[in-house]
Amino acid sequence: MSFAGTHTALVTPFRGGKFDADAFRALIEDQVAGGITGIVPVGTTGESPTLDHEEHSEVIRTAVEAAAGRCVVMAGTGSNATSEAISLTVEAARLGADAALLVAPYYNKPSQEGIYRHFRAVAESVKIPLILYSIPGRCGVEIGVETVLRLAKDCPNIRTIKESGGSVERVSQLRAAAGPDFEILSGDDSLTIPFLSVGAVGVISVASNLFPAEVSEMVRLWLDGDTAGAQTLHRRFYALFKDLFIEPNPVPVKYGLSLRGKMSAQVRLPLCEMSASNAARVRQTLEALQ
Repeated sequence: MSFAGTHTALVTPFRGGKFDADAFRALIEDQVAGGITGIVPVGTTGESPTLDHEEHSEVIRTAVEAAAGRCVVMAGTGSNATSEAISLTVEAARLGADAALLVAPYYNKPSQEGIYRHFRAVAESVKIPLILYSIPGRCGVEIGVETVLRLAKDCPNIRTIKESGGSVERVSQLRAAAGPDFEILSGDDSLTIPFLSVGAVGVISVASNLFPAEVSEMVRLWLDGDTAGAQTLHRRFYALFKDLFIEPNPVPVKYGLSLRGKMSAQVRLPLCEMSASNAARVRQTLEALQ
């Protein structure tokens, strides 16, 4: 299975502190209508650290049902406990997810050997494709290039990585080392075009919660060879790509969705609402794109 294209890191809507399944289904309908390649429920943008296991399963189940085979469902199932990552991934596969996204073990700061063993253990527990997720700024560790190569060699269901280290050079290193059959996805909206230029094949996007058609078009144009058209869209949306991270994700994007009446802006502690000045900035940026 190829994951080239645009996948939306879905927010998890809350109302009254509970999962708002109706708003979530409506969000997925917007994604499908926008031509999105896939959706990623219960990732970082979905506030997965604040969901209990029952809620985690409910969100995945709802995503699979709402997508109804019209786009890829790539469920977030990472954990810093290997046993928990296995349990979450097995459950996602049982619920019908097409693939699972697994962040590097955080806080523990394992060695590269420990990271390798962690992902290999998860890969051996399921048959669905696994997408590695390297984001050292959140995890404190990077999935090393050599570790990626070992996993790709030893685990038939590991053929993709979400790269969120902010380094174009690392994407070049991965592309040169892993070969053309290993897929790299940008984990940062603002770096999608730079990453595509050195060998990435798509993005797992936060901005596409708000603009699925436009972000999908940007990636499609690049992959189809219309680099000028893709760059035009990048320049148009660059301010938004940056402003969606002026406070911790997904606070700004949820605020943006609330301005459109799509859902409440509610997040769970330890996240909290935006400051008034940053809210005004996001609102102004969105108004300029209408």
